[in-house]
Amino acid sequence: MAEASRTFHATLFSLPTFSPRFHFKLSYSHSHPSLHLKRARSVQRSISETKTMSLNTTLPWGCDIDSLENAEALQNWLSDSGLPPQKVGINKVEMGKRGLVALKKINRGEKILFVPPSLLISSDSDWSSPVAGHVLKQQNVADLPLLATYLISEANLQKSSRWSNYISSLPREPYSLLHWTRSELDRYLKASQIRLRAIERIADITGTFDDLRRRIFSKHPHLFPKEVFNLVTFRWSFGILLSRLVYLYSMDGKVALVPWADMLNHSREVETYLNYDKSSQAVVFTTDRAYQPGEQVFISYGKKSNAELLLSYGFVPKQGTNLNDSVELPLSLKISDKCYKQKLKALMKHGLSVSQCYPIQISGWPLELMAYAYLTVSPPSMSKQFEEMAAMASNESIIRKDLRYPEIEEKAVQFILDSCESSISKYSKFLKKLKRRLRDMRSGELRA
Repeated sequence: MAEASRTFHATLFSLPTFSPRFHFKLSYSHSHPSLHLKRARSVQRSISETKTMSLNTTLPWGCDIDSLENAEALQNWLSDSGLPPQKVGINKVEMGKRGLVALKKINRGEKILFVPPSLLISSDSDWSSPVAGHVLKQQNVADLPLLATYLISEANLQKSSRWSNYISSLPREPYSLLHWTRSELDRYLKASQIRLRAIERIADITGTFDDLRRRIFSKHPHLFPKEVFNLVTFRWSFGILLSRLVYLYSMDGKVALVPWADMLNHSREVETYLNYDKSSQAVVFTTDRAYQPGEQVFISYGKKSNAELLLSYGFVPKQGTNLNDSVELPLSLKISDKCYKQKLKALMKHGLSVSQCYPIQISGWPLELMAYAYLTVSPPSMSKQFEEMAAMASNESIIRKDLRYPEIEEKAVQFILDSCESSISKYSKFLKKLKRRLRDMRSGELRA
């Protein structure tokens, strides 16, 4: 995938080394809490199938990710469907992406968009094929797989679906890591645990699809033909959902696709987000800065690390600009520690294990990490404090938030620094090879 190479090339050294705290889980139905038991079986399949399917299959719906060809049709359809006159319009923005740009001056504190509920796509949306929707709901399929199947069903109907203009504006290949090939994941993310998270996510989605296929699709082939409902289309629909779904707090936590609003790009410099406004009975956002005509209008996708942004949205901000960025630092008790058993017992009592990962941000590290470091370096003479250190390391302590042990603080900080250096050293060879490869790529481009 060319886009994977371009995105990674532009942001090489802003990629995090460790996985984010966000953990993606899928449920097949409300009665089947998790598909993680199926992961071992489906990881290999997802690896082999995604290699071939993504390279050889072109979806008959959607458009190129940077295309404006369907923008006018989308805006006309939205207007005809109840969207009021807008102060923003779709245009190309930096790096050839699409975004919403101010058509006239927008003041700070102004509400814009006003997308009516009738234009939201959620788990209770009406199906163009009501029988298919009824079958899925009878089986108590959870919201996310239900929405993924709904999107494929409506996309396949093309002009017969009321959502055809919207679906025509969606990218055939979202930026999501779900659409990176396995070789790209191995090549560009080899030094990062985000690679494993991406493979895990693909495996979860594959497991969900396998369950739906076995329990429902195979039993109703006239409603869910395999030529349409397959792993390629399922991965596409999940890529759309994971990068575009909006959590609407004011609609009792409804999760929905919001056509038009989902054209907004993310900026770390704004904190405003989409929500349902009860007074106007529409999805809006309130600007926290002014925009002049021609300026791109932004929202916030949330305070996410670079890893989270890459995993779901397929991009990372410029190096050093994301103040919410973090990397996960693995820490571990040494089995040679004289108090190993006592410390492990204290950790386990508070739900922790011998090895833990804690986030480190540009602004520093959390108190929990420092508490774990204190516990690791503490001598036998401090055994009475093991319990409170473990409680603090698990964030269960509600008393001594200023937990400090001056006599071992230097050792604790040194332990953290040593752990950082150990983690960095594991990737030095990879980075050298990657720099060499990128130099060769640049040389090839110059010769061409």
